[in-house]
Amino acid sequence: MQTALLLIDLQNDYFPGGRMELVGSPQASARAARALELFRERGLPVFHVRHEALNEGATFFLPGTPGADIHASVLPGDGELVVTKHYPNSFRETDLLELLRAAGVTRLAVAGMMTHMCLDAGVRAAVDLGFECAVLSDASATRDLEFSGRTIPAAQVHGAFLAALQAAYAPVMTVDELPSRFGL
Repeated sequence: MQTALLLIDLQNDYFPGGRMELVGSPQASARAARALELFRERGLPVFHVRHEALNEGATFFLPGTPGADIHASVLPGDGELVVTKHYPNSFRETDLLELLRAAGVTRLAVAGMMTHMCLDAGVRAAVDLGFECAVLSDASATRDLEFSGRTIPAAQVHGAFLAALQAAYAPVMTVDELPSRFGL
């Protein structure tokens, strides 16, 4: 059983000064960097996913801009593959599935941004494709959302989506819990 780390959309536009700053992105990326360190120390595979927005009217993750680059805290290392996507689901119209299967991966520890969008879509798709997943709650971040004239704070958005994933798709844990709970 091969376990890999999947880092989704840890990109500059989600950080202070970016075009779509998330709540807690620096803290989440610091924890993602710790997960990255754990996988590198154990010689386990790491896959990075980055989003490029091709849809008309997009305001962030624009191709060729610094905002679309992977954040310096989690830059890919030698041999770590980078998949570029154009939709929230990391598997849609990418070669991620083929790359994971070629590496013999059957389990994924997943971290990234935004919890309520690309992280959620990626985890659900991975489980539907037969992967066992764990979601790293402290290595993920999101933003406030608006619904029916109300602002839903990022902490509530994050918690609601993680609770939904945990209910039917994947255990949710911190980076520090990962080695013992996910058998690293």
